Amino acid sequence: MQKEIDINGVLVGAKPFVFIGGPCVIESRDMTMGIAEQLKNITSKLNIPFIFKSSYDKANRTSVENFRGPGIREGLRILSEVREVFKIPVLTDVHSEEQALIAAEVVDVIQVPALLSRQTDLLVACGRTGKPVNIKKGQFLSPHDVKHAIEKVESTGNTKILITERGTTFGYNNLVNDFRSIPIMRSFGYPVIFDATHSVQKPGGLSSRSGGEPEFVFPLSRAAVAVGVDGIFMEVHVNPSEALCDGANSVALKDLPHYLKTLQAIEEVL
Repeated sequence: MQKEIDINGVLVGAKPFVFIGGPCVIESRDMTMGIAEQLKNITSKLNIPFIFKSSYDKANRTSVENFRGPGIREGLRILSEVREVFKIPVLTDVHSEEQALIAAEVVDVIQVPALLSRQTDLLVACGRTGKPVNIKKGQFLSPHDVKHAIEKVESTGNTKILITERGTTFGYNNLVNDFRSIPIMRSFGYPVIFDATHSVQKPGGLSSRSGGEPEFVFPLSRAAVAVGVDGIFMEVHVNPSEALCDGANSVALKDLPHYLKTLQAIEEVL
């Protein structure tokens, strides 16, 4: 039976689908607060459950010169403010067992990055926090392999688990989506989220940073909802061309209402 995970009042695994979104990385306090406020307003008007996402540190940037974020202490302070001011759940990713413990004091969902989805100690540490854990399927994993990551979190007694599909490596600097993965991973009993923006990423595609094909975010999102996903994940920015991280595959804030209305219509037909 499909689980419903309660994340501070937001049910994931029920209908309607949940929207998880925000800027890839915290660029500043004011920018983060502004985007959070606009996303809350958009999703509230459409009656779409919403979880805010942003990262305090992007530890897996292509180049050592690339912007990583404000760091864990300042980043969590800003995420805590988002949570308190706008009364919305927040999600962020962690990269070590120590970070999992620190982040669990602030956020509602702890995310295991795709590139770390086989790291046993990290998955166990996230599970032991007792917080909901979002496991992003590694680009190198089959959907069937995700079962092992789930079992590592379950070994702690924590069954508040989400799985996120974000594309599969297809040669160099390219990802593709196999939509069989959504029903396969849902068969494990946990909600499945579709990460529409990372799915169109071109890892390392711009030499010192990742590129992307944002024109495919919307069609892939439509396909995911039609297949029966439990949530949609998008990185959203006021001006993607000026974003300090993943701008090449981010959604412009002005386009989001149209996207979400269309996805709602597809879900209603189903």
